[in-house]
Amino acid sequence: MKTVRILIADDHEVVREGTRLLLERQPNWEVCGVAKTGREAVEQAKTLRPDIVVLDVGMPELNGLEAARQIKSFLPTTELLIFTGHENEELIREVFDAGAKSYILKAGAAEHLVEAIHALSQHKPFFTTKVAEVVFAKFMDGPGRDPAQGEERLTKREREIVQLIAEGASNKEVAQKLGVSLRTAETHRANVLRKLNLGSVADLVRYAIRNNIVQA
Repeated sequence: MKTVRILIADDHEVVREGTRLLLERQPNWEVCGVAKTGREAVEQAKTLRPDIVVLDVGMPELNGLEAARQIKSFLPTTELLIFTGHENEELIREVFDAGAKSYILKAGAAEHLVEAIHALSQHKPFFTTKVAEVVFAKFMDGPGRDPAQGEERLTKREREIVQLIAEGASNKEVAQKLGVSLRTAETHRANVLRKLNLGSVADLVRYAIRNNIVQA
């Protein structure tokens, strides 16, 4: 039987190790890597090419949703599971828009996580009852929000910059983390504020929280 290779990304060590122990008890499952940030998860996914990636939503530097989008863009057959302590309808919709096929609350890990990984290993979605209701409602309602609104107007790089600034990074720190010049980081920051029609960093932080880019 083929070994299922799993990458776990969560910024809390207790959660990472607890999840690893739970999954490695299963026959033919291997945790091939662990990551502390969304950016690290993307880099490890590129290198390790896992079958399944378990992503926390609220990770530093790059949140789980953006990490999911980037991983799915270069590993389209890798399945994604969003693992979070938060549950709301807008977040659930964004999870599936990002390409994930499962959304599990950390509080329900013992009950649902193994079952979800089993489903994903067969490229099948796994929904809890609450999530299934939201997903069904999305398809009944037709297309989601206008992609010209809010966060969707931003480029991938600009979404990364929104998160870094909302987490308190200076322009210099943004430039260092992204490997760009200070002038480029300053230009991106100005473009983000202009595109979103925001007047201050405080407004940007509120925007980032409201759109699940960072957790309050």
